[in-house]
Amino acid sequence: MHSPIERKQPSFSLFLFLCITITFKIAIAFNIAIAFNVSTLTFGESYSPLFSKFNIQLSPDDKTVRLLLNRFSGSGIISSDYYNYGFFSASIKMPSRYTAGIVVAFYTSNVDTFEYNHDELDIEFLGNVQGKAWRFQTNVYGNGSVSRGREERYRMWFDPSKDSHRYSILWTPKNIIFYVDEIPIREVIRNEAMRGDYPSKPMSVYATIWDASSWATNGGKKKVDYRYQPFIAEFKDLVLQGCVVDPVDQIPSSNCSDSNAALMAADFATVSAEARKSMRLFRQRYMYYSYCYDTLRYPVPPPECLIVPSEREMFKSSGGLKGKIRFGGSNRRRRRAKRRSDAAIAASGR
Repeated sequence: MHSPIERKQPSFSLFLFLCITITFKIAIAFNIAIAFNVSTLTFGESYSPLFSKFNIQLSPDDKTVRLLLNRFSGSGIISSDYYNYGFFSASIKMPSRYTAGIVVAFYTSNVDTFEYNHDELDIEFLGNVQGKAWRFQTNVYGNGSVSRGREERYRMWFDPSKDSHRYSILWTPKNIIFYVDEIPIREVIRNEAMRGDYPSKPMSVYATIWDASSWATNGGKKKVDYRYQPFIAEFKDLVLQGCVVDPVDQIPSSNCSDSNAALMAADFATVSAEARKSMRLFRQRYMYYSYCYDTLRYPVPPPECLIVPSEREMFKSSGGLKGKIRFGGSNRRRRRAKRRSDAAIAASGR
């Protein structure tokens, strides 16, 4: 990683990692209890199998679904309905042990209905090499603009295979927010100059696990190792909150006006000052690629990009991090900066 653990201080590094993990668990548990006022659904109320039903396992109470990947196939589920904007969430526990090359995805899309001009909102978990932090990315596509993807990539500050954590996508006519637990990590505010690049057509919600050995981990250098199969991603606390529509209806449904107004009035539809502080700290600490700073790909930043000078200084023209600029100075100073950053994110997330 960008700040490798020094061999001379393994005990201190382990202690620091445990302290940070415990701090975040306390904050996350508090947040889940009081923050988002949403109702959860059973699998039968919300989803159906998408592919490889033989690799999908349901709990006896129908509240938890396990998606398996083995050498025969991955697996996936799809929401039973299409939504015209909404809030979509699930508590997910990632596969454990060696998971290089594996992608677990929670996302919205309408590619099945709009093959050539589909919309999509992605949260994709990119596996890990044992002992290293997991990485994940978010992406936004609108109107088939696959050549204009809006990727951001991040490192996890916890091990997502140890416990379930809540991941959420808010999608309204005005903004898109990605959440990890109740901490916002990214907001896209609709800009009229985006035109059709802002997702606006009804979408389904998907959850999948699959073999992405060709690209997911270290650019494809690390492959899926099926000696550790089956790889299991667990989904529970399923939330699908939005206006259900017919995806092929060419006339926007007036029935969604009240639903969308209620959606935009919800507590999770606005990033408060404290939550924005959490988001800023998260991005400074854990974001390692942003399309907004990729001037090789976009000489002129896309219209929705809000260029933050402190962020811009961190990135090369390729949109990737500039070496160790994130924690300049001595190792001791870098460790102090990390402790302060993690503690501040946890505190402001409450």
